[in-house]
Amino acid sequence: MTTVVFTHGTGVREPHLGGLVAKITSGLAATAPGARLIAYDWGGPYGAELAADGASIPAAPGAGTGRSTSGPDGRDDVEEWARLYDDPTAELAAAAAAGSGRPTPPGAAFPDERPRALLLDIAARGEPGAEALAPWLREAAAELARSPLLGPAAEALDPETLASVLARALTATVVGAEIAADSPVQTGGDGRDAAVAALAERLGAAPAGTGRGPLLRMAGRPLVRLGSRYAVRRRRALTDAAHPAAGDILRYLARGEDMRQGLRDLVGTLEPPVVLLGHSLGGIISLDTLISGPLPGVELLITVGSQGSFLYETGALPTLAHPDPLPGHVPPWLNIYDRRDLLGYAAEPLFPGRAQDVATDSRQPFPVAHSAYWTDPAVYGAIGERLS
Repeated sequence: MTTVVFTHGTGVREPHLGGLVAKITSGLAATAPGARLIAYDWGGPYGAELAADGASIPAAPGAGTGRSTSGPDGRDDVEEWARLYDDPTAELAAAAAAGSGRPTPPGAAFPDERPRALLLDIAARGEPGAEALAPWLREAAAELARSPLLGPAAEALDPETLASVLARALTATVVGAEIAADSPVQTGGDGRDAAVAALAERLGAAPAGTGRGPLLRMAGRPLVRLGSRYAVRRRRALTDAAHPAAGDILRYLARGEDMRQGLRDLVGTLEPPVVLLGHSLGGIISLDTLISGPLPGVELLITVGSQGSFLYETGALPTLAHPDPLPGHVPPWLNIYDRRDLLGYAAEPLFPGRAQDVATDSRQPFPVAHSAYWTDPAVYGAIGERLS
Protein backbone atom coordinates (compact mmCIF):
# COMPACT_ATOMS: atom_id res chain seq x y z
CA MET A 1 0.00 0.00 0.00
CA THR A 2 1.26 3.47 -0.91
CA THR A 3 1.43 5.94 1.96
CA VAL A 4 0.76 9.55 1.03
CA VAL A 5 2.25 12.03 3.49
CA PHE A 6 0.26 15.25 3.33
CA THR A 7 2.11 18.40 4.41
CA HIS A 8 -0.26 21.29 5.01
CA GLY A 9 0.19 24.95 4.15
CA THR A 10 0.42 28.16 6.14
CA GLY A 11 -1.86 28.93 9.05
CA VAL A 12 -3.40 25.45 9.26
CA ARG A 13 -3.79 24.24 12.83
CA GLU A 14 -6.08 21.79 14.59
CA PRO A 15 -9.01 21.35 14.55
CA HIS A 16 -9.00 22.53 10.91
CA LEU A 17 -6.24 20.13 9.89
CA GLY A 18 -8.39 17.13 10.80
CA GLY A 19 -11.22 18.30 8.57
CA LEU A 20 -8.82 18.98 5.70
CA VAL A 21 -7.25 15.54 5.98
CA ALA A 22 -10.70 13.91 6.01
CA LYS A 23 -11.63 15.81 2.84
CA ILE A 24 -8.47 14.77 1.00
CA THR A 25 -8.84 11.18 2.19
CA SER A 26 -12.35 11.10 0.77
CA GLY A 27 -11.21 12.59 -2.54
CA LEU A 28 -8.35 10.12 -2.94
CA ALA A 29 -10.61 7.17 -2.14
CA ALA A 30 -12.28 7.62 -5.53
CA THR A 31 -9.13 7.92 -7.64
CA ALA A 32 -6.45 6.14 -5.59
CA PRO A 33 -8.25 3.58 -3.41
CA GLY A 34 -5.00 1.78 -2.62
CA ALA A 35 -3.42 4.82 -0.98
CA ARG A 36 -3.29 5.59 2.73
CA LEU A 37 -3.13 9.27 3.73
CA ILE A 38 -1.36 10.51 6.85
CA ALA A 39 -0.67 14.11 7.83
CA TYR A 40 2.56 15.81 8.76
CA ASP A 41 1.35 18.35 11.31
CA TRP A 42 4.33 20.72 11.40
CA GLY A 43 2.12 23.68 12.38
CA GLY A 44 1.67 22.43 15.94
CA PRO A 45 5.30 21.98 17.00
CA TYR A 46 7.07 24.29 14.54
CA GLY A 47 4.54 26.88 13.34
CA ALA A 48 4.83 30.57 14.11
CA GLU A 49 3.41 32.07 17.28
CA LEU A 50 3.56 35.41 19.04
CA ALA A 51 6.02 34.32 21.72
CA ALA A 52 5.77 37.58 23.68
CA ASP A 53 2.00 37.87 23.30
CA GLY A 54 2.21 40.51 20.58
CA ALA A 55 4.62 42.91 22.29
CA SER A 56 5.93 43.96 18.85
CA ILE A 57 2.54 45.28 17.68
CA PRO A 58 2.50 49.10 17.93
CA ALA A 59 -0.39 51.03 19.39
CA ALA A 60 -2.70 52.96 17.06
CA PRO A 61 -1.36 56.31 15.77
CA GLY A 62 -1.43 58.95 18.48
CA ALA A 63 -2.43 56.50 21.25
CA GLY A 64 -0.83 57.54 24.51
CA THR A 65 1.25 60.26 22.85
CA GLY A 66 -1.06 63.23 23.08
CA ARG A 67 -0.44 63.91 19.38
CA SER A 68 -3.24 64.39 16.90
CA THR A 69 -3.32 62.22 13.79
CA SER A 70 -5.88 64.34 11.96
CA GLY A 71 -5.43 66.63 8.98
CA PRO A 72 -5.09 70.41 9.15
CA ASP A 73 -8.83 70.92 9.66
CA GLY A 74 -8.97 68.54 12.64
CA ARG A 75 -10.43 65.48 10.85
CA ASP A 76 -8.81 62.10 10.52
CA ASP A 77 -9.15 62.05 6.74
CA VAL A 78 -7.08 58.97 5.87
CA GLU A 79 -10.11 57.04 4.65
CA GLU A 80 -11.23 59.88 2.41
CA TRP A 81 -7.86 59.95 0.72
CA ALA A 82 -7.81 56.18 0.34
CA ARG A 83 -11.07 56.48 -1.61
CA LEU A 84 -9.74 59.30 -3.76
CA TYR A 85 -6.49 57.50 -4.57
CA ASP A 86 -8.64 54.70 -5.93
CA ASP A 87 -10.98 57.07 -7.82
CA PRO A 88 -9.58 60.63 -8.03
CA THR A 89 -12.74 62.06 -9.63
CA ALA A 90 -15.15 60.53 -7.09
CA GLU A 91 -16.01 63.89 -5.54
CA LEU A 92 -16.31 65.54 -8.93
CA ALA A 93 -18.66 62.80 -10.13
CA ALA A 94 -20.82 63.15 -7.03
CA ALA A 95 -21.05 66.89 -7.56
CA ALA A 96 -21.89 66.43 -11.23
CA ALA A 97 -24.63 63.96 -10.35
CA ALA A 98 -26.09 66.47 -7.91
CA GLY A 99 -26.15 69.11 -10.63
CA SER A 100 -27.73 68.84 -14.05
CA GLY A 101 -26.60 65.24 -14.41
CA ARG A 102 -25.62 65.96 -18.02
CA PRO A 103 -21.89 65.48 -18.66
CA THR A 104 -20.26 68.22 -20.70
CA PRO A 105 -18.51 66.88 -23.82
CA PRO A 106 -14.74 67.51 -23.86
CA GLY A 107 -14.04 71.02 -25.13
CA ALA A 108 -17.64 72.20 -24.90
CA ALA A 109 -18.38 75.53 -23.24
CA PHE A 110 -20.18 75.83 -19.93
CA PRO A 111 -21.32 78.88 -17.96
CA ASP A 112 -18.01 79.55 -16.14
CA GLU A 113 -14.90 78.72 -18.15
CA ARG A 114 -12.57 79.96 -15.42
CA PRO A 115 -11.98 76.56 -13.72
CA ARG A 116 -10.99 74.98 -17.02
CA ALA A 117 -8.75 77.92 -17.86
CA LEU A 118 -7.04 77.67 -14.48
CA LEU A 119 -6.49 73.94 -14.92
CA LEU A 120 -4.97 74.53 -18.34
CA ASP A 121 -2.72 77.19 -16.82
CA ILE A 122 -1.49 74.66 -14.25
CA ALA A 123 -0.97 72.18 -17.09
CA ALA A 124 1.19 74.76 -18.85
CA ARG A 125 3.13 76.22 -15.94
CA GLY A 126 2.77 73.89 -12.96
CA GLU A 127 2.28 75.11 -9.39
CA PRO A 128 5.27 76.22 -7.27
CA GLY A 129 3.46 75.33 -4.04
CA ALA A 130 2.90 71.73 -5.11
CA GLU A 131 6.44 70.48 -5.65
CA ALA A 132 5.51 67.21 -3.96
CA LEU A 133 3.32 66.36 -6.95
CA ALA A 134 5.98 66.73 -9.64
CA PRO A 135 6.40 65.41 -12.30
CA TRP A 136 2.82 64.26 -12.98
CA LEU A 137 0.90 67.38 -11.97
CA ARG A 138 0.81 69.07 -15.37
CA GLU A 139 -0.46 65.97 -17.12
CA ALA A 140 -3.09 65.44 -14.42
CA ALA A 141 -4.28 69.05 -14.77
CA ALA A 142 -4.58 68.75 -18.54
CA GLU A 143 -6.56 65.53 -18.18
CA LEU A 144 -8.90 67.04 -15.58
CA ALA A 145 -9.50 70.08 -17.79
CA ARG A 146 -10.88 67.71 -20.44
CA SER A 147 -13.15 65.86 -18.02
CA PRO A 148 -16.86 65.80 -18.99
CA LEU A 149 -17.63 66.03 -15.26
CA LEU A 150 -16.19 69.51 -14.97
CA GLY A 151 -19.16 71.40 -16.43
CA PRO A 152 -21.98 69.90 -14.34
CA ALA A 153 -19.79 70.00 -11.20
CA ALA A 154 -19.17 73.71 -11.78
CA GLU A 155 -22.91 74.27 -12.05
CA ALA A 156 -23.58 72.39 -8.80
CA LEU A 157 -20.84 73.82 -6.58
CA ASP A 158 -19.88 77.28 -5.46
CA PRO A 159 -16.48 78.40 -6.83
CA GLU A 160 -14.57 77.88 -3.59
CA THR A 161 -15.89 74.36 -3.01
CA LEU A 162 -15.21 73.50 -6.64
CA ALA A 163 -11.64 74.74 -6.28
CA SER A 164 -11.10 72.45 -3.27
CA VAL A 165 -12.65 69.48 -5.05
CA LEU A 166 -10.45 70.02 -8.09
CA ALA A 167 -7.35 70.43 -5.92
CA ARG A 168 -8.00 67.12 -4.21
CA ALA A 169 -8.76 65.43 -7.53
CA LEU A 170 -5.43 66.64 -8.95
CA THR A 171 -3.52 65.57 -5.87
CA ALA A 172 -5.20 62.16 -5.72
CA THR A 173 -4.49 61.59 -9.43
CA VAL A 174 -0.78 62.21 -8.91
CA VAL A 175 -0.47 60.14 -5.74
CA GLY A 176 -2.50 57.39 -7.40
CA ALA A 177 -0.02 57.43 -10.29
CA GLU A 178 2.84 57.09 -7.81
CA ILE A 179 1.11 54.10 -6.23
CA ALA A 180 0.44 52.48 -9.61
CA ALA A 181 4.08 52.99 -10.61
CA ASP A 182 5.18 51.37 -7.34
CA SER A 183 7.34 54.39 -6.63
CA PRO A 184 9.81 53.73 -3.78
CA VAL A 185 9.13 57.24 -2.46
CA GLN A 186 5.52 58.24 -1.80
CA THR A 187 4.20 61.71 -0.97
CA GLY A 188 3.64 62.14 2.77
CA GLY A 189 0.50 63.58 4.35
CA ASP A 190 2.05 66.97 5.08
CA GLY A 191 3.32 67.40 1.53
CA ARG A 192 -0.01 66.26 0.14
CA ASP A 193 -1.99 68.73 2.27
CA ALA A 194 0.35 71.57 1.36
CA ALA A 195 -0.12 70.76 -2.32
CA VAL A 196 -3.91 70.70 -1.94
CA ALA A 197 -3.89 74.08 -0.21
CA ALA A 198 -1.69 75.64 -2.89
CA LEU A 199 -3.72 74.19 -5.73
CA ALA A 200 -7.06 75.15 -4.16
CA GLU A 201 -5.89 78.75 -3.78
CA ARG A 202 -4.62 78.76 -7.36
CA LEU A 203 -8.04 77.49 -8.49
CA GLY A 204 -9.99 80.18 -6.65
CA ALA A 205 -10.38 79.08 -3.01
CA ALA A 206 -9.47 81.16 0.00
CA PRO A 207 -6.04 80.40 1.48
CA ALA A 208 -5.81 76.86 2.95
CA GLY A 209 -9.13 75.93 1.39
CA THR A 210 -9.10 72.15 1.82
CA GLY A 211 -12.59 71.47 3.16
CA ARG A 212 -14.25 68.12 2.66
CA GLY A 213 -16.17 67.70 -0.58
CA PRO A 214 -19.76 66.51 -1.04
CA LEU A 215 -19.07 62.87 -1.82
CA LEU A 216 -16.79 62.29 1.14
CA ARG A 217 -19.04 64.20 3.50
CA MET A 218 -21.81 61.72 2.67
CA ALA A 219 -19.81 58.54 2.21
CA GLY A 220 -16.94 58.96 4.65
CA ARG A 221 -18.46 57.09 7.59
CA PRO A 222 -19.33 53.85 5.73
CA LEU A 223 -15.82 53.82 4.30
CA VAL A 224 -14.20 53.76 7.72
CA ARG A 225 -14.68 50.04 8.26
CA LEU A 226 -13.19 49.25 4.86
CA GLY A 227 -10.03 51.32 5.06
CA SER A 228 -6.76 51.75 6.83
CA ARG A 229 -8.10 53.51 9.94
CA TYR A 230 -10.20 50.45 10.73
CA ALA A 231 -7.22 48.21 10.11
CA VAL A 232 -4.86 50.30 12.24
CA ARG A 233 -7.25 50.48 15.17
CA ARG A 234 -7.86 46.72 15.02
CA ARG A 235 -4.24 45.86 14.30
CA ARG A 236 -3.94 43.48 17.23
CA ALA A 237 -7.01 41.49 16.25
CA LEU A 238 -5.97 41.42 12.59
CA THR A 239 -2.46 40.33 13.50
CA ASP A 240 -3.80 37.58 15.74
CA ALA A 241 -5.84 36.33 12.77
CA ALA A 242 -3.14 36.69 10.11
CA HIS A 243 0.15 35.98 11.87
CA PRO A 244 0.05 32.18 11.65
CA ALA A 245 0.06 32.33 7.84
CA ALA A 246 2.57 35.16 7.34
CA GLY A 247 4.62 34.08 10.33
CA ASP A 248 4.84 30.48 9.13
CA ILE A 249 6.41 31.60 5.86
CA LEU A 250 8.90 33.92 7.54
CA ARG A 251 9.80 31.35 10.16
CA TYR A 252 10.34 28.65 7.57
CA LEU A 253 12.60 30.80 5.40
CA ALA A 254 14.61 31.86 8.45
CA ARG A 255 14.66 28.61 10.46
CA GLY A 256 13.11 25.83 8.43
CA GLU A 257 15.45 22.96 9.25
CA ASP A 258 13.32 21.76 12.15
CA MET A 259 10.30 21.47 9.83
CA ARG A 260 12.36 19.54 7.26
CA GLN A 261 13.82 17.27 9.93
CA GLY A 262 10.35 16.54 11.27
CA LEU A 263 9.30 15.36 7.82
CA ARG A 264 12.42 13.19 7.49
CA ASP A 265 11.72 11.61 10.85
CA LEU A 266 8.13 10.84 9.91
CA VAL A 267 9.05 9.31 6.55
CA GLY A 268 11.69 7.22 8.28
CA THR A 269 8.96 5.38 10.20
CA LEU A 270 6.98 4.40 7.09
CA GLU A 271 7.12 1.38 4.84
CA PRO A 272 7.68 2.23 1.17
CA PRO A 273 6.38 3.24 -1.25
CA VAL A 274 5.84 6.77 0.06
CA VAL A 275 4.50 9.82 -1.78
CA LEU A 276 4.96 13.36 -0.46
CA LEU A 277 1.91 15.58 -1.08
CA GLY A 278 2.35 19.23 -0.12
CA HIS A 279 0.04 22.22 -0.40
CA SER A 280 1.42 25.76 -0.60
CA LEU A 281 4.20 26.08 2.02
CA GLY A 282 3.81 22.36 2.60
CA GLY A 283 4.96 21.83 -0.97
CA ILE A 284 8.03 23.98 -0.34
CA ILE A 285 8.85 21.99 2.80
CA SER A 286 8.47 18.72 0.90
CA LEU A 287 10.60 19.90 -2.04
CA ASP A 288 13.32 21.34 0.18
CA THR A 289 13.46 18.20 2.29
CA LEU A 290 13.97 16.05 -0.78
CA ILE A 291 16.61 18.37 -2.23
CA SER A 292 18.59 18.44 1.01
CA GLY A 293 19.18 14.69 0.99
CA PRO A 294 17.80 11.34 -0.19
CA LEU A 295 14.64 10.06 1.49
CA PRO A 296 14.63 6.28 0.97
CA GLY A 297 11.25 4.95 -0.03
CA VAL A 298 9.88 8.24 -1.41
CA GLU A 299 8.93 7.57 -5.02
CA LEU A 300 6.96 10.70 -5.95
CA LEU A 301 6.64 14.37 -4.98
CA ILE A 302 3.29 16.11 -5.54
CA THR A 303 2.98 19.84 -4.92
CA VAL A 304 -0.36 21.63 -5.11
CA GLY A 305 -0.71 25.42 -5.30
CA SER A 306 2.87 25.79 -4.20
CA GLN A 307 5.63 28.36 -4.62
CA GLY A 308 8.80 26.26 -4.64
CA SER A 309 9.64 27.00 -8.27
CA PHE A 310 9.07 30.73 -7.74
CA LEU A 311 11.37 30.77 -4.71
CA TYR A 312 13.97 28.88 -6.73
CA GLU A 313 13.78 31.35 -9.61
CA THR A 314 14.06 34.35 -7.26
CA GLY A 315 16.95 32.87 -5.29
CA ALA A 316 14.92 32.37 -2.10
CA LEU A 317 14.57 28.56 -2.00
CA PRO A 318 16.66 27.54 1.01
CA THR A 319 18.18 24.36 -0.40
CA LEU A 320 18.77 25.09 -4.09
CA ALA A 321 20.04 28.18 -5.87
CA HIS A 322 19.15 29.02 -9.47
CA PRO A 323 20.37 27.82 -11.96
CA ASP A 324 21.60 24.68 -10.17
CA PRO A 325 19.64 21.59 -11.29
CA LEU A 326 17.62 19.32 -9.05
CA PRO A 327 19.82 16.69 -7.45
CA GLY A 328 19.54 13.28 -9.04
CA HIS A 329 18.05 11.70 -5.91
CA VAL A 330 14.90 13.88 -6.09
CA PRO A 331 12.07 11.62 -7.32
CA PRO A 332 9.62 12.49 -10.13
CA TRP A 333 7.67 15.65 -9.38
CA LEU A 334 4.01 16.34 -10.21
CA ASN A 335 3.16 20.02 -9.78
CA ILE A 336 -0.51 21.06 -9.82
CA TYR A 337 -1.59 24.68 -9.99
CA ASP A 338 -4.89 26.44 -10.58
CA ARG A 339 -4.75 29.06 -13.33
CA ARG A 340 -6.65 31.48 -11.07
CA ASP A 341 -4.50 30.86 -7.99
CA LEU A 342 -1.97 33.67 -7.67
CA LEU A 343 0.03 31.55 -5.23
CA GLY A 344 0.36 28.58 -7.58
CA TYR A 345 3.41 28.45 -9.87
CA ALA A 346 4.65 26.32 -12.76
CA ALA A 347 7.69 24.11 -12.23
CA GLU A 348 8.15 22.36 -15.58
CA PRO A 349 9.73 25.35 -17.42
CA LEU A 350 12.43 25.55 -14.74
CA PHE A 351 12.95 21.81 -14.34
CA PRO A 352 12.27 20.28 -17.78
CA GLY A 353 12.28 16.51 -17.72
CA ARG A 354 12.15 16.48 -13.89
CA ALA A 355 8.83 18.16 -13.12
CA GLN A 356 5.44 17.77 -14.76
CA ASP A 357 2.86 20.55 -14.52
CA VAL A 358 -0.90 20.03 -14.47
CA ALA A 359 -2.98 23.21 -14.74
CA THR A 360 -6.50 23.12 -13.32
CA ASP A 361 -9.34 25.63 -13.07
CA SER A 362 -11.64 25.58 -10.05
CA ARG A 363 -13.60 28.53 -11.50
CA GLN A 364 -13.11 30.32 -8.21
CA PRO A 365 -11.47 33.73 -7.84
CA PHE A 366 -8.34 34.28 -5.81
CA PRO A 367 -7.86 33.80 -2.86
CA VAL A 368 -10.61 31.15 -2.79
CA ALA A 369 -8.82 29.36 -5.63
CA HIS A 370 -5.83 28.73 -3.37
CA SER A 371 -7.94 26.55 -1.06
CA ALA A 372 -10.33 25.10 -3.66
CA TYR A 373 -7.96 22.38 -4.87
CA TRP A 374 -9.39 19.89 -2.40
CA THR A 375 -12.89 20.15 -3.85
CA ASP A 376 -11.71 19.95 -7.48
CA PRO A 377 -12.14 16.51 -9.10
CA ALA A 378 -9.40 17.36 -11.60
CA VAL A 379 -6.85 17.53 -8.77
CA TYR A 380 -7.75 14.08 -7.49
CA GLY A 381 -7.81 12.78 -11.03
CA ALA A 382 -4.27 13.99 -11.70
CA ILE A 383 -3.04 12.52 -8.41
CA GLY A 384 -4.87 9.22 -9.00
CA GLU A 385 -3.25 8.80 -12.41
CA ARG A 386 0.19 8.96 -10.84
CA LEU A 387 -0.67 6.67 -7.94
CA SER A 388 -2.38 3.96 -9.97
